[in-house]
Amino acid sequence: MTNISDAHVKVHFRMEVDEDGWPPASVESLWALDLGDGTVRLDNTPWFVRGVASGDVVRVDVDDDGVRWAGETVQASENCTIRLIVLKDGGSAAARQTVLETFHRLGTTGVGIEQFRMVALDIPPETDIQRIRKLLEHGDAKGWWHWEEGCVTAAWRASAGTEDD
Repeated sequence: MTNISDAHVKVHFRMEVDEDGWPPASVESLWALDLGDGTVRLDNTPWFVRGVASGDVVRVDVDDDGVRWAGETVQASENCTIRLIVLKDGGSAAARQTVLETFHRLGTTGVGIEQFRMVALDIPPETDIQRIRKLLEHGDAKGWWHWEEGCVTAAWRASAGTEDD
């Protein structure tokens, strides 16, 4: 994510909370750059929202209180969002930082959050997706983390040998 500036606005996404109470909120707010035409470009990695990634251009509706609510994605960035629950060392700050640094060396960016022992990764299209996927699967098999796809592209799906959604 870039430094927050006056051009940045908060965009709110509504989410369905399942019977297990996940995600832990019905709304997630993301930073975005207002493009001035009723759309914004997302400028941080989502924790819980599915189907969007940093860099996506999203249509917004502004309510009577001036709150921007996300609508449809009008231009996908081709970035992927992958979330991990860090299990190694109980998901400690050091363990989350190690995960971030390891994936950063492969060209990703990301953020960690203590409350859920989570790391959210932003994976640009120019990275070695197969290498990243291999590491994700290896760490999962070793019990270092569990991971899920928050937003993936055709290139990501192809790296698994499937084009299905």
